[in-house]
Amino acid sequence: MSDDLICVGGISGSYGVQGELRIKSFCAQPDDIETYNPLLSEDGKRSFVIALIRPMKNGFVARITDVETKEQADALKGTQLFARRDQLPSLPNDEYYYSDLTGIDVFDTGGVALGRVKSVQNHGAGDLLEVQLPNASTTVFVPFTQAIVPTVDLATRRIVADPPEGLF
Repeated sequence: MSDDLICVGGISGSYGVQGELRIKSFCAQPDDIETYNPLLSEDGKRSFVIALIRPMKNGFVARITDVETKEQADALKGTQLFARRDQLPSLPNDEYYYSDLTGIDVFDTGGVALGRVKSVQNHGAGDLLEVQLPNASTTVFVPFTQAIVPTVDLATRRIVADPPEGLF
């Protein structure tokens, strides 16, 4: 995936038999996903123009240009939707796109390497940094709060964390 593309949503399946789709939005304002048209596939080779029809539980019912049947909609299930970084709004100093955090080295407040951010997860109770331990396949989930992660320096690709005792 290119660093110039940010995942803003995904297609979770078809809706009905007329080619409508279920869309999940990862945007802070969920209906903003429509303003980033055209959206791209992860490799940037496919383009999708979406039109939101109505909200539904966990997303939207939408139409995509040239998708007219349930079978065409079903074929797109699981497709992630990406916007170009320059289409997205600038963020305040204390907010980050998940893709900007992935791959950053994590250190404790004493400068000891804790690992590298493998992914950022959010299961409804707040963001978690999945940190892969150095020279291991083991990961640890670190709550991404100001108290536990006081410093994120994107310029130097460095995060300073003050994890609770026993987490690492």
